[in-house]
Amino acid sequence: MKFDVSHRTAYRYRSKVAQSHHLVHLKPRAGTGQSVGRHSLLIEPAPISRIDLVDDFDNEASILYIEEEHAECVIHSRSTVEVRAPPAHDLGATCPWEGVTARAITGEGRLDVGVLQFACESRHTRPIPEALSFVGGSFSPGTPVLAGAWDLAKRIHAGFTFDSTATDVATPVAQVFAKRRGVCQDFAHLALACLRSIALPARYVSGYLLTHPPPGREKLQGADASHAWISVWAPETGWVDFDPTNGLIPAGEHITIGYGRDYDDVCPVSGVLLGGGEQTMTVAVDVAIVG
Repeated sequence: MKFDVSHRTAYRYRSKVAQSHHLVHLKPRAGTGQSVGRHSLLIEPAPISRIDLVDDFDNEASILYIEEEHAECVIHSRSTVEVRAPPAHDLGATCPWEGVTARAITGEGRLDVGVLQFACESRHTRPIPEALSFVGGSFSPGTPVLAGAWDLAKRIHAGFTFDSTATDVATPVAQVFAKRRGVCQDFAHLALACLRSIALPARYVSGYLLTHPPPGREKLQGADASHAWISVWAPETGWVDFDPTNGLIPAGEHITIGYGRDYDDVCPVSGVLLGGGEQTMTVAVDVAIVG
């Protein structure tokens, strides 16, 4: 399917900002299963400098330097993306989870750092006893790695409640375990903490999900949102995505922005301000099918 994606972020500041620097991850990622037809980025006030780059995880990003005094900043990304459904994998035919990292070897016979880096802890996925205990319910000895990952995603979906008021971007995984509530970002971090507690390569995926309105009702403009899920590596398949928030395997309606160790690596907009004081942020996202 082909999608038009609009992602508009607006910041309003209590006092004027003299300067601001922003790092944005808003361009959809081109690659296997996804191609980008068009992408534009509108920034108000206009930056004095914009540097487009590819980060350490091969995501496209931009650094913006705004030196005009302002009380409001708007960053509006628009993209056209074609997404192809991934091939169906036999999850039970993947190798036992205990042997996965030993098989992360490049064609030259060296350790594949590009895979193994995602088996390491990060700021939002530090090992905790709750994660190690919970993951054991999906990974008994000899369990095929992707079958275990799918079971873990379904257990998170069944055992945790989506609640946009329960957490914020800094909520630790231990608190998510305690509350059994959170949002997609929390459930992705929770799944990653579990998988990495047994040294399995798993990465955070930032992007969008096509949403469907209730029967008989129109889709509200700006009512979509950024989404997060995970991707798990197996030697037989490479990376395979799982969505623990919705208890499903992505099949053509998930649009990928980027990969990282956790949210910090692919935050849509981050930055540093000189001035501004208290601020408010509003985000409006639209994902529409165009073909």
